[in-house]
Parts: sequence; C-alpha cells; structure tokens
Amino acid sequence: MTKKPDHYYTKSPKTNPKYGLIRTNLRGKPFEFITASSVFSIKRIDLGSRILIESMILPEQGYLLDVGCGYGALGISAAVFNRKLKVFLTDINRRAVLLARQNAEKNGARNVETRQGHLYDSIQDLRFDCILSNPPISAGMDIVEAIIRNAPNVMNSKGTLQMVVRSKIGKKILPTLFTETFGNFQVLSIESGYRVLVGKKE
Repeated sequence: MTKKPDHYYTKSPKTNPKYGLIRTNLRGKPFEFITASSVFSIKRIDLGSRILIESMILPEQGYLLDVGCGYGALGISAAVFNRKLKVFLTDINRRAVLLARQNAEKNGARNVETRQGHLYDSIQDLRFDCILSNPPISAGMDIVEAIIRNAPNVMNSKGTLQMVVRSKIGKKILPTLFTETFGNFQVLSIESGYRVLVGKKE
C-alpha cells in the first residue's frame, strides 16, 4: 500500500519524494520548476499562482517576499522579471525550501535567497516593499489571517501585500481583514474564480 504524501503545510515531510518537472511560460518568459510530492501543486503551476504572477505589481527596486513559497513559482518569477529586486522565499516545509533553492538556480535567479520558517519567523530582520502570497487555505483560515495581520510588521511604508484567493473567500472574509490591517483594500484582478487582493501599508 502506497503511503499518502504529507500535507504540504508540514515542517519535515516523512514520505519519500516523487519528483516532477513543470515547463511553462509566465508573462511570455520560459520557466522550469522541479516539483515533488508533499509540496503544493506538483503537476502544474496552479491557477491561483498563475493569475497572481500575471497580474502582480512589482516595485522598481527593493525587497520582495514570497511567503509560503512552495517550490518558488511566485518569487522566482518576480526575481526574473525584475533583477533589481532582492527576493526572499520562505516556507515551513523543508522540502519546499530545498526545491525553491534549486529552482532559483535552474532559472538563473541569482537575486533570490531561501529561508525555512513558519510564515514571517525567518525574516524578522528584514523589511519588504512587496509581499506575495498564495496562502495555504487547506491549512486553516487562522494561517491566512496571520499572513495578513502580521504582514505590516515586516513591511516598509508604501509596501504592498498581494494575495490570491478563490473569489468565494475573497468576497466575504478577507476584505474585512485587509481593511482592519491596512486601512485600505483593493481588488487587483478577478479571473476564473480567483481574486488578487491588495493592501498597502501607509
């Protein structure tokens, strides 16, 4: 009997990894990502991440964070699109962090650094101009809420949190969390049942 892979929101997956390779184009550029079991979306760039990548607004320079990076699609693509950015990728999942490190090298993203840790724990020494998030909804809404409410603690003034979620969640719960946290909220994109939400630190 094959053992079921660990949930992707797991610190140290115990099951043996089954690897995959995704070849895709994002914003007209070719990318390759090594994937593995017990890491989110092993067979393709999930639709939510793709929508966020296609619509995200990147700062001209400064620091960018991909929180809960998985194998690194959001942060690595941002690093390739703007080489002036210093991009950090963090995830609680050790396997995901190792993959993200490999994928940064594979895609020539030398302006990337990876760190393992729960949400913002591993980057408390830094301040970001942009945070990208495709949050781990299946790990619980308390995790999603923590990503939003704690974001300003690691952001520079005028920095943005850009988060993609399914519209059924993004229409109801999260606008209130964004408004309570940032004092503002906007919808950057609506597509295929997803919304990209933005909050700006004043």
